[in-house]
Amino acid sequence: MKKRLGIISFFVVIFIAFIVVWNYSYEQGLEEAYTPVIETPTGNFIPSESGAFRRFDDAGAGLDYLNMPVDENHQRTLDTYYDNRAYPGAPPSIPHPVAKERSFGGNTCIQCHQNGGFVEKFNAYAPVTPHPEMVNCRQCHVTQNTTSNFKENGFTKPEPPKVGLGANNALLGGPPMIPHQLQMRENCISCHGGPSAPKEIRVSHPDRINCRQCHLPKHSEQPTVDANTFLRQFDKLNEK
Repeated sequence: MKKRLGIISFFVVIFIAFIVVWNYSYEQGLEEAYTPVIETPTGNFIPSESGAFRRFDDAGAGLDYLNMPVDENHQRTLDTYYDNRAYPGAPPSIPHPVAKERSFGGNTCIQCHQNGGFVEKFNAYAPVTPHPEMVNCRQCHVTQNTTSNFKENGFTKPEPPKVGLGANNALLGGPPMIPHQLQMRENCISCHGGPSAPKEIRVSHPDRINCRQCHLPKHSEQPTVDANTFLRQFDKLNEK
């Protein structure tokens, strides 16, 4: 009799525990579901445009472009800038030996190309990358193993955008427009400020970091590749 009562008590306890757990789960299920609201940005939205501001304000960078001296003996030119690219807009090739041939990039490249600086070994200033967050550098940048083609072909480079007074200005005396795509080049100051900037496009007012307040993208008249396939999905969703 006592054994039977013990078994019944055991099942009663389990049943009560089940009721308590089920009731708790039911109450939790009655809580109102929360769905975060994501507002769709409008206009020509660039997710990484804040990088231009971080070049000045970040504790890790905090670079004072306005007071950087101009090294007349080691200036880069637009000719060398474009010579290192297969075509205007292409990622630059790596014109020097790399420390680790099979490296993906990361710290191997970023240690020189995140903030730039003079490199005695190459007697030049290291260009600053506009997208240091993309650490798989070798996915796009390849070493320059030859300066000539393996076989004769009919490919010719399109002419790069012209620079200078009146070349890209909507109005005489107005600020020049942006003659190139903005994807992967969101951080304007990387190419337009500092000692590694090509002298023809180095700005005189790098302290005005909100570049697109005055400079607007310009539709290029040069033959271009249809880039819709290569646009970031985030950009495509927010450009509609």
